[in-house]
Amino acid sequence: NPLVNWLSVHGIDWAIKLAVAIAIFVVGRWIVGLITGLITRALNKAKVDPTLTGFLTKITHVFLMVAVVLDSLGIKTTGLVAILGAAGLAVGLALQGSLSNFAAGVMIIIFRPFKVGDFIDAGGVKGIVEGISIFNTNMRTPQNQVVIVPNGQVGGGTITNFSVKETRRIDLTMGVSYDDDLRVAKETIWK
Repeated sequence: NPLVNWLSVHGIDWAIKLAVAIAIFVVGRWIVGLITGLITRALNKAKVDPTLTGFLTKITHVFLMVAVVLDSLGIKTTGLVAILGAAGLAVGLALQGSLSNFAAGVMIIIFRPFKVGDFIDAGGVKGIVEGISIFNTNMRTPQNQVVIVPNGQVGGGTITNFSVKETRRIDLTMGVSYDDDLRVAKETIWK
């Protein structure tokens, strides 16, 4: 039987390679968890924004796990880089809007024109920022509505952050009749 002959000749080599690949994956996964845990603790200790901490931890975890999987399978990365480049171009053209939102989300997280809790006017919406993710920003309007604004829309326009300064100037126009007493009008306005 050819299968039995192949197993008797190559079975031990194949079993050893499988055991090594599984061991590399298990140990690599443990090391990735350890590294991402250390990064999270370091960023939290440095009082980095939780949104940026989560983003950096997830990106690091994904890249390290891809490296572990490739290493455990014994895949050479040189040829894979060319394949990933071509696939990335095709996916980039297909997901142009999503990539725009992703890029804007990364820029918002890095440059921090606003943070969670700020009252802003961005993307045509005024509201309190309740969450910033990679693809969109969640805002609560003064009417208590939750609006999810794509980050491409937020980052591509003007952002007005009303919460940065402690005080704000408000211009009010009040009409006073020519017949009214100006002293009484001023006292009434200042009260």
